[in-house]
Amino acid sequence: MSKTDYYELLGVDRSVDEKELKSAFRKMAMKYHPDRNPDDKLAEARFKEINEAYDVLRDPQKRAAYDQFGHAAFENGGGGFGGGAGGFGGGGFSDIFEDLFGEMMGGRGRRGAGGRGRGADLRYNMEITLEEAYEGKTADISVPTAVTCETCSGSGSKPGSSPKTCATCSGSGRVRAASGFFSIERTCPQCQGRGEVISDPCETCSGQGRITRERSLSVNIPAGIEDGVRIRLGGEGEAGARGGPPGDLYIFVTIKPHEFFQRDGADLFCRIPVSMTTAALGGQFEVATLDGGKSRVKVPEGTQTGKQFRLKGKGMPVMRSTGIGDLYIQVVTETPQHLTRRQRELLEEFEAISSEKNNPESSGFFSRMKNFLDGLAD
Repeated sequence: MSKTDYYELLGVDRSVDEKELKSAFRKMAMKYHPDRNPDDKLAEARFKEINEAYDVLRDPQKRAAYDQFGHAAFENGGGGFGGGAGGFGGGGFSDIFEDLFGEMMGGRGRRGAGGRGRGADLRYNMEITLEEAYEGKTADISVPTAVTCETCSGSGSKPGSSPKTCATCSGSGRVRAASGFFSIERTCPQCQGRGEVISDPCETCSGQGRITRERSLSVNIPAGIEDGVRIRLGGEGEAGARGGPPGDLYIFVTIKPHEFFQRDGADLFCRIPVSMTTAALGGQFEVATLDGGKSRVKVPEGTQTGKQFRLKGKGMPVMRSTGIGDLYIQVVTETPQHLTRRQRELLEEFEAISSEKNNPESSGFFSRMKNFLDGLAD
């Protein structure tokens, strides 16, 4: 029976580089790993083939021989590569599996003695106002989580008794099964990887060592915190199994949209409409700031829409720093609406006595536009 092409097995083309090859192998190995496909002989066979393919293609000499001669390069000891395509000679292969096992077990590696696995990390979403982000705050939150059972102190056994070492795995939590040249290590089915079995479980937690309860915590939100920042509270996550270490709690902060201000880092921006007469004749207005005060903004005569005014030090504080951003005020000239007859007459009179000096931007634009059209007509 002909063997499947190694490149096809890993789902890569023949020009694949080392990084892409490693990534493809890890993806396929995780998909067909026996721990994820218990009692699936087809998955087990495919897992072996994937390992064999990667062991050849990751080695430049073996890959060159395979590219030239195909599977024949390794038949009857061909190529002189010692151990053939199925060997585990290189350190890179074990590094891959170390990453792989770590990922399959939640990124925490193998369980420690007695199955005292680390508790899961928890996430809490918190929404605050821009004013709260400016000042900082202390927030009290309630988090439903698994906590250590007080009755059995997390052991899972009824008070007065204790867990026993698993006879199947001798307390290691793992069992090995040999299949030809390949040895597969799996989680012990008897103790589920804990290395211990409980013959007399605690009545409060039913042998889990943990119970679900709401915990009240106080969270410090620093002044100047930005949208999307994650705050880690070490050891405040889910309790570990059988007295294992707890996980962490991550607070994900989002900031509500503000009615007036938009934020960019430590700077704030605010668009303020001004009347046509204020923009033309000049004037002033007051704007509220997040520190609870007011700042006066002077509008020069002839101010155009889009003009920005900078209020230094009126923005957001920089988190865990003494720096403070600025507040930028952008004025927008508002065109009068719902004119009375007299207002219309005055505006028409103004238009009649206006010159290009009064509207230099529009006059210049239409002059250039006319020249452009005249050029097209030539």
